[in-house]
Amino acid sequence: MSRFDELAERIERLVLRHEELKRTNALLEQQLASVTTERDNLRSRLVAARTRIDALLERIPAEPVAAAANDLAQDLGKP
Repeated sequence: MSRFDELAERIERLVLRHEELKRTNALLEQQLASVTTERDNLRSRLVAARTRIDALLERIPAEPVAAAANDLAQDLGKP
């Protein structure tokens, strides 16, 4: 095999490898876009959940045990 044939074979392998890497890169870019979209969706859901939890926490009395004890004491004191 001549030096020219060896060089041509190596170039052909490089071209095939380049095409393979381009396909792999395209797939990875698609996966990254999908994962990024999923991450953004999960972040939005997390923010919404935090907002709902904060709203629920605001509805809880500051001293629920003391309030319950006062209610019980008042109920017991009624004839």
